[in-house]
Amino acid sequence: MKVQCPHCGKSVAVNGLGRKPLNIPLKNVCESLSLHRSVAEAAKELGCSEGYVFNALKANGLRARDVIKE
Repeated sequence: MKVQCPHCGKSVAVNGLGRKPLNIPLKNVCESLSLHRSVAEAAKELGCSEGYVFNALKANGLRARDVIKE
C-alpha cells in the first residue's frame, strides 16, 4: 500500500497495517471452554473476544454446548 507523507508529499510504501490475526488453535479453545464452562471466562483466559470463540467453533462445525460438558 502506498501512502503520501503529510510533511514532504513523497509516496511511501507501507506494509503490515492492521491488527494481526490471533490464530488460536481450536484445541486450546475447546480445552478452555471445557475447563471454565463459560464462553466469557474462556475468552478472558485466551485473551480474545467471545465472538472469536464462537466463530472458531462455528468454522469447525461445533457449538459451545457441544464442547461444554455438564
